Amino acid sequence: MKQEIVALLEEKYVQYNQFQFIESDPISIPHLFNKKEDIEIAGFLSATIAWGQRKTIISNAKKMVELMDMQPYDFVMNHKLADLNRFKHFKHRTFNSEDLSYFILALQHIYKNYNGLETVFALHSADMKMAIHHFKAIFFELSHPQRTQKHLADPYKNSAAKRINMFLRWMVRKDKMGVDFGIWKSISPAQLMCPLDVHSGNVARKLGLLTRKQNDWKAVEELTEKLRMFDDADPVKYDFSLFGLGVFEGF
Repeated sequence: MKQEIVALLEEKYVQYNQFQFIESDPISIPHLFNKKEDIEIAGFLSATIAWGQRKTIISNAKKMVELMDMQPYDFVMNHKLADLNRFKHFKHRTFNSEDLSYFILALQHIYKNYNGLETVFALHSADMKMAIHHFKAIFFELSHPQRTQKHLADPYKNSAAKRINMFLRWMVRKDKMGVDFGIWKSISPAQLMCPLDVHSGNVARKLGLLTRKQNDWKAVEELTEKLRMFDDADPVKYDFSLFGLGVFEGF
């Protein structure tokens, strides 16, 4: 049975880890850029709003980078406070202009004072639970609207942190297919945790890879440990398989 599951996961990984996958996924937005910092910022913002209808996510993520003149890093570093007014009509579900404006300020703070997103996550990358928790603490060091905190997950509160884990997959994983970017060299793919949502969770349970009922951090740990048994160097490559089976095949 285990060999059959591994064979299925490997087959679906090859099937869905394809360049044509990009256009129907939020990862298409950072793929509009070539500069490392532009990819990071566009990727982080796109992942932040990656819940709801995929077409809407992609449309609103594109809107965000267009409002930054298609130069996210330059905008983050050099904007004036008045420039944030251009976001006043932006909204994606509960993520609004107030949240986006703070995210711009927080990103500037991280690039100016912590040498960028990669450096912050890499500080505790041996334990991604701590890495994400630590990142959130730094992200909210500036004065901020209380409501904005809900838009960054914290595994210490048992959140699955799906969107952050997905963003980390984008930045860290690298293979010849070119879907994920692999531009972060200070974190190993082996350290990543599987992005877990309703679709991948349901598929994982049907395959016997996950017994926990809730889609929370404990479930993330359980699933990732199982996937490491199949490929300990790159366990989250199977995110393609679980997601593809759930979303495209209704497994």
